[in-house]
Formats: sequence, C-alpha cells, structure tokens
Amino acid sequence: MRKFVIVTLLWCAAVHSQTVLSLDDAMSIAMQNSPQIQQAELNLERSSQSLKAQRAALKSNFSLSVNPYSYSYDRRYDRFRNIWYSSENTSSSADFRIRQPILWTDGTFSIINRLQWLEGWSEAGSAQTEPWSNNLYLTYEQPIFTYNRTKLALGELELDLENTTINYVLQKLALEYDVTNSFYEIYRNQLGYDIAREEYANTNNSYQIIKNKVDAGIAAREELYQAELNLLNSQSSVQNNLVLLQNSLDSFKKLIGVPIPDSIDIVGDVAHTVVDIDLAAAIDSGLKHRLELRQREIEIQSAYNGLVETMALNEFRGNISLTYGIQGVNETFESMYDSPDRNRQASISFEIPLYDWGERRARIKASEASIESRKLSQEEARDDIVISIRQAHRQLQNLVNQIEIAGQNVENADLTYQINLERYKNGDLTSMDLNLYQIQLSDAKKQLTDSIINYKLALLNLKILSMYDFVRDQAVIPEELLSE
Repeated sequence: MRKFVIVTLLWCAAVHSQTVLSLDDAMSIAMQNSPQIQQAELNLERSSQSLKAQRAALKSNFSLSVNPYSYSYDRRYDRFRNIWYSSENTSSSADFRIRQPILWTDGTFSIINRLQWLEGWSEAGSAQTEPWSNNLYLTYEQPIFTYNRTKLALGELELDLENTTINYVLQKLALEYDVTNSFYEIYRNQLGYDIAREEYANTNNSYQIIKNKVDAGIAAREELYQAELNLLNSQSSVQNNLVLLQNSLDSFKKLIGVPIPDSIDIVGDVAHTVVDIDLAAAIDSGLKHRLELRQREIEIQSAYNGLVETMALNEFRGNISLTYGIQGVNETFESMYDSPDRNRQASISFEIPLYDWGERRARIKASEASIESRKLSQEEARDDIVISIRQAHRQLQNLVNQIEIAGQNVENADLTYQINLERYKNGDLTSMDLNLYQIQLSDAKKQLTDSIINYKLALLNLKILSMYDFVRDQAVIPEELLSE
C-alpha cells in the first residue's frame, strides 16, 4: 500500500512539471515536426522546383564555347594526284549561341555567331592567306505532323505540382484527425485514471468502514476479506490506467514530433455542443470541394497525355529547317565584312514508318482502356463520397442520442451509488454489492466521455469528408490551394 501511494504521489508531482499542451498547441507542433508532413513538404518542393526549372528552360538560353588553341600536323594521301603530303594547321575559335524555344509551336529559334582564326600550310597547296572568318546566322527548327512535346511536358509538370499540393493538403487533414484522435485518447485515459483513483478512494473509505465494524465485532470477518480484495482490485485498476495513460502520451509525442523523453500533459475541453448539420449542403460541398475528385481528374488528364505520346509511336512526322547567315573572311579582323557572303539553307525531312506489326495500335488500345478505367474510378469516387457523408451524418445523429442517454445514466448511477453507500454504512449491504454499484458509476462516466469524444471526432470526420466546417459554418479551402 505504501509503495502504491508513493508511485501515485510521484506521478502527480511529475504532472505539475510537465509542459501542458492544448489541442491547438499540439496541432501547431505536429504541422511543423510531423515526419509525414515533412515528407509531403519535400515532395511539394521537388514538384515546385521541377516546374520552375521547366519554365526557366523556355526562356532564352545563352552559351559561349571557346577553343583558344588547336594545333595539328597530319600526313595525308591525295587520291586525285596520287601523292602523300603534309599539312599543318593552327586555329582558335569561339561560338556564341542564343537559343529560344517556342512554346506554342514546339520550334526552336537560334542565333549563332562563330568567330575563327586559322593559319596553316600544306605541301599540296599554298599557305592560308585569309586567317580571319566570322559567320553570323539565324536558324529555325520546326517539327511538323506531330504533337507539341514542349507544351505537353510543361502541362505534365503543372499537373504534378497540383497533385503534390493536393497530397500535402490531404496529409494535413489526415494529421489533424490523427492528432485530435490521439489527443482525446489521452484525455480518455486521463479520465479513466482519475476515475480509477476516485474509485480507489471510495473503496478505501468502504474498507475503513468495514474494518471498524469488524474491530467492533458488529460485522463478520468475511466482509473484511472481501473489502481487502476490492481494495486490491481498485489499486490494480489505478496502476493499469496509469500505464495506459503513459503509453498514450508516448504515442502522442511520436505523432506530433516531440522528443519521447520530454514530459508533456494536455488540457482540453469536452463540453458537448450539438451542431446542426444540413445533409444536402454537406453532400454538395463534398462533391464540389473534395480534393480526391480533382486527383481523379488529374489522373484522367495524365492518361490522355500518355495517349498522345503513345499515338506518336512509329508516327509519320517531319521537320523543317531554315538557316540564313552572313559570313565574312579576310586577312585582318577589322575587314572581315568588307565583302560578306550571304548563306541560305532550307530543308524538309520526313520519317515514314512502314510496318510495326500492330505495336502502335495495341499500345493505343491499352492507353484508351486505362483512360476508361480512370473515368470509372472517378464515378465510383463520387458515389463513395456521397455514401461516406450520409453515413457520417447518421453516426452524428446516433451519437447525439447516445450522449443524452449516457448523461442520464451518470445521474442515475450516481444517485444509486449514494443511496447504497448509506445502506452499506448501516450494514444493510455487503462490500461486494457496493463495489458493483461503484463499478456501474465508473462505467457510466466513461461511457459519457466516450460518447462526447466520439461525437467530436465524428464531427471532424464529417468536416474532412465534406470539406465544410459546420462549427464555423464555412467551406474548408486550404491556403495552399488559394495561393495557386
């Protein structure tokens, strides 16, 4: 008995030195420290930076390549004159390029300037007399008879960012429910521990009463044995509830990202307030704002993009290339463009598939089947949303009735216990019978608390299912989606 009292006093002293957290405090900590949220944030950063890089790639790209020195000495064979000859060349060159992708046509426009100095001689001919040359030209490459790969790649990254943002929001909503559930689990265990201690105090009081009666010779010793057994069982119940409370605190600390050795306690309010729920409004909000439906739409759009890429397999396609430039060659750098040459080039090419043994057709059919499958999943998701909201609404209505019944049970159990406690003091009731009434009162209090907590969790679940906060009477639109 002394050891049990010491353990209980130490626990109570530790509680007073703990950090006390409200539900809002715990939620704020979890949103910053939760491993799931951190992982979702990293995925969001990856998608955001990938899209940023793709958009940057659509801007003008400037590059400079320099070859400051190149030397070669070769022995070659001239087939026309059937002789071997030697040649020596020394050169320096630099290429400056401006490359501009065209998003709407998938073409590429480039400006290239190539400056070169070349000096050499050959046994087969005279030495180089005009070492300086500069070639400035414009070029445009345009694919034809095919899809716009640049625009499709950009669209895919935009869909990926939106999908990652939705996953991040869904993770936050799921964490909100998990933290709330774990928070109230601690509250439930804390209440169970308090009730067990109250029950222990009542049982100890009953034990002292029967002990005094046995010592006075007005009660049988068997009553004292039963009272001792009840007291031991009550003591065991206190210890069991303390273990449950400590375990739930450890799980809660892991969930919100608090170091396990840290000491925390919670403070919460389980006051019951009935919230009016409009079922039709809840269903309408769910079908309008549920993020999972948008995810299904993204999956369908991605499947269509995949179909476009599949249809390009072994396709008939072409390419148009246009080049126009001015080239100057002279002995001195300043005089290169005294008599420039105008260079022009135009070409068109085609890739013509002949026979692929039905590969392209089969892959297209597979992609089309995937699209239809995703469309069916979207319709099924809409039905699931309606069903889940209707079920949550029924559960809330049922819990309102359960709370009223549980509250009445607590009042009745308390009155019953007080009446039978007087009977026990008068010797009209055994300690075993009184213990049954004590257990009945404890169970009634637990059931009332469980019903209220279940109602709050069910209300939060309906908020997540319908994306509508009926407590504040406003739609739930996360800031991450508003900022897009």
